[in-house]
Amino acid sequence: MTVLEVIQKSAEFLAKKGVDSPRLQTELLLSHVLKMARMKLYLNFARQLTEPEADTLRELILRRGRREPVQHILGSTSFCGFEISVNRDVLVPRPETELLAELAWQFLSTSNHQPATAFDFGTGSGCLAIAIGVKCPTAHIVAADISPAAIAVATQNAVRHGASDRIEFHCGAGFAALPANSRFDLIVSNPPYIPSGEIESLQPEVRDFDPRAALDGGPDGLSFYRLIAEKGAPFLKAHGKIMLELGDGQAETAREIFDAQKWIVEAIKQDYTQRSRILIARR
Repeated sequence: MTVLEVIQKSAEFLAKKGVDSPRLQTELLLSHVLKMARMKLYLNFARQLTEPEADTLRELILRRGRREPVQHILGSTSFCGFEISVNRDVLVPRPETELLAELAWQFLSTSNHQPATAFDFGTGSGCLAIAIGVKCPTAHIVAADISPAAIAVATQNAVRHGASDRIEFHCGAGFAALPANSRFDLIVSNPPYIPSGEIESLQPEVRDFDPRAALDGGPDGLSFYRLIAEKGAPFLKAHGKIMLELGDGQAETAREIFDAQKWIVEAIKQDYTQRSRILIARR
């Protein structure tokens, strides 16, 4: 079969399986198999796939048809221009989290207190810590996650991007993982924020492949915001800030949670789809 034929047939198969953007997904997998930039496929529509290439692609398409995320199949995803390894042990980074990373590194880069320090609460794949650490090379980042497997993935990603000398990883539950007397210019987090009862209704790619601990935000999805609001102040320097990603529709309730704990909510930033996505607060 030619490149064009295999794209068409594979996309039809994925569409029947309920996969979003089936042609794009097919092209990403085929680019991986052929070790060819995706746009180059369009210049090679008449190219015949070898039998080993066709067999390899068929297996990847079957996996995608079973709703395994394309990022898991490929083994990595792009985050702020950094290739981040992912697997079942970590949440696949979302595009909206790139805004959180950008706001974080901008704040640290303009801080009057250098070298700046940040704490990544629930680091997962390490994507936030790595993006911040590379963009702010003088900053020191502490990153924690309750999952040893996630810490292993994050550590590998930090090494991959030459940031392991400025990121200090700890395995433990949030603030409890920190050394005594730790204080930071910035606390940043993309915490679990899906209400427990809604997890089963999520897309299979998320429900069946992302770690539940990275999704489950408690009965109303807000458990980690309450924890950070209640416990975070002693870990923040006087001029410091907290920046947190929010789930859809959670902005005003999250604001009330922080108001009740005597935080000053400076802003709630919208993402690129005009959804209220990032809460920024200080004492």
